[in-house]
Amino acid sequence: MTGLLRDLDAYISDFASFVSAAPTSYHAAGRIAELLGDAGFAAHDERDPWAPLAAGGRGFVVRDGAVIAWRAGSEVAETSPVRVLGVHTDSPGFVLKPHPDFRADGWAQAGVEVYGGPLLNSWLDRDLAIAGRVIDRDGAEHLVCTGPVARIPQLAIHLDREANSGLTLNRQRHTQPVLAVGGSAEGVTVAGLLADAAATAANDAGVAAAPFQPGDLAGTDVRLVDTQPPQRIGASAEFFASPRLDNLSSTFAGLVALLETEPAPGTIAMLAAFDHEELGSETRSGAAGPFLADVLERLRAGLGATTEDAARALAASWCVSADAGHSVHPNYPEKHDPNVRPLAGNGPMLKVNANQRYASDAHGAALWARACAAAEVPTQEFVSNNTVPCGSTIGPITATRLGIRTVDVGVPLLSMHSARELAHVADLHGLARATGAFFAGA
Repeated sequence: MTGLLRDLDAYISDFASFVSAAPTSYHAAGRIAELLGDAGFAAHDERDPWAPLAAGGRGFVVRDGAVIAWRAGSEVAETSPVRVLGVHTDSPGFVLKPHPDFRADGWAQAGVEVYGGPLLNSWLDRDLAIAGRVIDRDGAEHLVCTGPVARIPQLAIHLDREANSGLTLNRQRHTQPVLAVGGSAEGVTVAGLLADAAATAANDAGVAAAPFQPGDLAGTDVRLVDTQPPQRIGASAEFFASPRLDNLSSTFAGLVALLETEPAPGTIAMLAAFDHEELGSETRSGAAGPFLADVLERLRAGLGATTEDAARALAASWCVSADAGHSVHPNYPEKHDPNVRPLAGNGPMLKVNANQRYASDAHGAALWARACAAAEVPTQEFVSNNTVPCGSTIGPITATRLGIRTVDVGVPLLSMHSARELAHVADLHGLARATGAFFAGA
């Protein structure tokens, strides 16, 4: 991963590999940690003492499906401000319930619960894997991902003649995937599928013994994931079709920018990749939790900062909250503001909302304009149609918790919260370049 900020094609290729390696937030955090470690960033354990931060120091810490990484510039001191890119690692979909295995009319199925706000119909008739983290009886954590073992089958048009007039899915009855049928369903369990996937991965890695047996599982955080790989499509291959663009598009942009950009002197560049944004962020690894504040406090302590120093540093700090946004949709133009029409391919967006669902203000708009200009990246604005209320991001949460100036930005998408979303490759690359300029002090 070198030179990606200068090479769009290489960036998109590596991003596709990252998405494939990050089917869940836990995998995303693990892959980020691996890439940071390869680049010389020091892994920190929250249970251990941390060494003092020095100029040029770089490190990271993982908390469940979240990771915070930092890189100190030259001349770093007690009052050095941080420049944070805030993102999230989770995406909407389906999480497996406790005791997921059940049988219905000869089919082996798995019980799932809706996570966040997915477009339910986009998950129908897709080849799905089961992925996440499992904890064995010894307390060891394992990241697992099966092959395509599941499918949520839609009812045939012959049995629902009105399906094309208005499809309504019952979240309990109509979203449970099938795993096997008839005689092959005997003995099929989610735990067994996970154990088999772990054993296959261990064998491929040259490890003789299987990591765990199905009966060894003491806890699971696993979900359904789409197995179709990301791909460039379009008449000129300008589109990127992929699962989990919301919000791995921002996560990867921040990671590449942190790895390839020297922070401005006297500043600390930081990637804060939180979990559980799709649920409201109110968890120990979410943006509304203490994770970022904990890390900042420990880094300040390592610089010998007083309470006064820390307050001065935060007052001079910035957070760019990067989360996916909406491109104008050619089939639903009335859903967008009639005058502000952000379009895929015209650059990452500044996201604005008068009710502070986004944290952008005039100062934030100016900061983002400077970063984009320094990176030679076009930018545009997004604001909602007054009859179509917008969602929110980690931006207002971060601003509220830390009092730090925050601006909301993001890549324009079509099909947000679908099992497979669509972005323009130039926007994806542009976000990374603008983030690099932000870290460099633009």
